[in-house]
Amino acid sequence: MSIMLREIAQQPDALDRTLRSEAKRMIRVARAIRKRDVPLIVLAARGTSDNAALFARYLLEITTGIPVSLAAPSVHTLYRRKLNLKNCLVVGISQSGEGADVNMVLERCKESGAQVLAITNNGNSAMAGIADETFVTRAGKERSVAATKTYTCQLMLLYMLAEALAGGDFEGLHQIPDFAQASLGLSPRIEAMVERYRFMNHCVVVGRGLNYANAYELAIKLMETCYVIAERFSSADFLHGPIAMVEKDFPVFVFAPPGKVFPFLRDLAERLRTLRADTLTISSEKGILRLARCGIEMPRGIPELYSPIPYIIPGQIFAARLAERKGLSPDRPRTLTKVTKTV
Repeated sequence: MSIMLREIAQQPDALDRTLRSEAKRMIRVARAIRKRDVPLIVLAARGTSDNAALFARYLLEITTGIPVSLAAPSVHTLYRRKLNLKNCLVVGISQSGEGADVNMVLERCKESGAQVLAITNNGNSAMAGIADETFVTRAGKERSVAATKTYTCQLMLLYMLAEALAGGDFEGLHQIPDFAQASLGLSPRIEAMVERYRFMNHCVVVGRGLNYANAYELAIKLMETCYVIAERFSSADFLHGPIAMVEKDFPVFVFAPPGKVFPFLRDLAERLRTLRADTLTISSEKGILRLARCGIEMPRGIPELYSPIPYIIPGQIFAARLAERKGLSPDRPRTLTKVTKTV
């Protein structure tokens, strides 16, 4: 078994540790932030952590009503433009905490009057040294180059931040490790279907709302472990032109949890069926699964709000198993290293 698959299996325990270890301090820090009447939250990240930031943008705006922006690191690192961020909250997200460009963003934002939080798997990192407060993902050492357990633990900390900023509690979040454990039970079904995609060299991944970030995350996993050209779209954006590339047997992966976005995803699934696309849908809803060529049936009862973590796990398993079926190592993608330093 690959290291990536072993680390995927560690996620329920890592999620539970992260929630229990960081809960008290998150509540304390968020209480102080609420008193400041923060006008804007800025998120700074790269790679998989940037996908976690994309998720956080939706989550934080939905739960707190505070506008959220994704930082453009080049504004700070290359164009050297100083922004007015007085009283704003800036959150840096990084597996290693050693990304030079993201850390430079945090330094310049702090100089501009922002309060800086860090979310990292390394409490002794350079990022932790810059931040006013650091929250550590309790994932343990991640040895596979492809990030899995650090991504979902980042999402857990972002759930905690959103709940605490909204003045809520973490009671609902205690369900997430159990949902993740249930997702791991789908592994045999996923392993059985990857042979169908063994020679796939391009695809599209679609999500919307809270699972839009998962479209990005599955796509990056397919690109870095399987060397598949994977485009990612919101289902709304996909209909505004890119769907024209779909023809018979074109692979399309769809995240379709029940909830606010589901009716729009069902309409898309019907459209893809008429185009005879090779659609693989991840959903708990049998109606939309029947429209797909292949389906990964998720356990019922997972609320849309908490679906991103359990829904990405089948995607992680699929990417790892497909890489193996293609004769590749998901743990050591060519030309990649665990820590990427850019400016």
